Parts: sequence; C-alpha cells; structure tokens
Amino acid sequence: MARFVTVAKADSIQPGQMVKVEIDNLPVAVANVGGTFHAFDDTCTHEDCSLAEGELARTVVTCPCHFAEFDIRTGAVLAPPATVPLKVYPVRVEGNDLQVEF
Repeated sequence: MARFVTVAKADSIQPGQMVKVEIDNLPVAVANVGGTFHAFDDTCTHEDCSLAEGELARTVVTCPCHFAEFDIRTGAVLAPPATVPLKVYPVRVEGNDLQVEF
C-alpha cells in the first residue's frame, strides 16, 4: 500500500538541485524545478548510474555515464541509449517536510 514518506526538508533542496535519497533501500532522486519537486528512480534504466549525479536542465535529467536523457515529470526517455522509462513518484510538501509517495 502506498504511503507518503518524508525524505528531506523542502528548503534544503534549492531550485535546479537534485539529491539522492533512500526509501526502503531503493535510491530515489528528488529534483527542485523552480519550486516544484519531482521524484524518480535514481538509477538510470540503461546502466547502473546515479541520475542525481547527472545534470538537470529544467525538467530533463541527463545521465552522467552515457548521456541518456529523461523527462523527470513523466519518466519518458528523451535520448538514447536508454529505452526504458523511469518510474516517477508523487511528491507533496507538508509544512517544510518533503514527502514522496512510495
């Protein structure tokens, strides 16, 4: 059953920044795009690389290993070599707690 899990303080992730968090031992990346938060699987679907270590340009994350690109709002693959989309998660802010539905 899905539940919201507090992963960080909302004010600790600045606009344009991504961080890696762990939820139930699964790495999840959280990005702040202009004050809107997005959460998605941190591991690239092409190879075992952390997307939080990649580059964020608006709503596109680029994998640091082979430069696959994903839309962090939908998980859609925007550029190869990845072919499988990312899983994305609902996010909410309660007070200053940043929560991801997992």
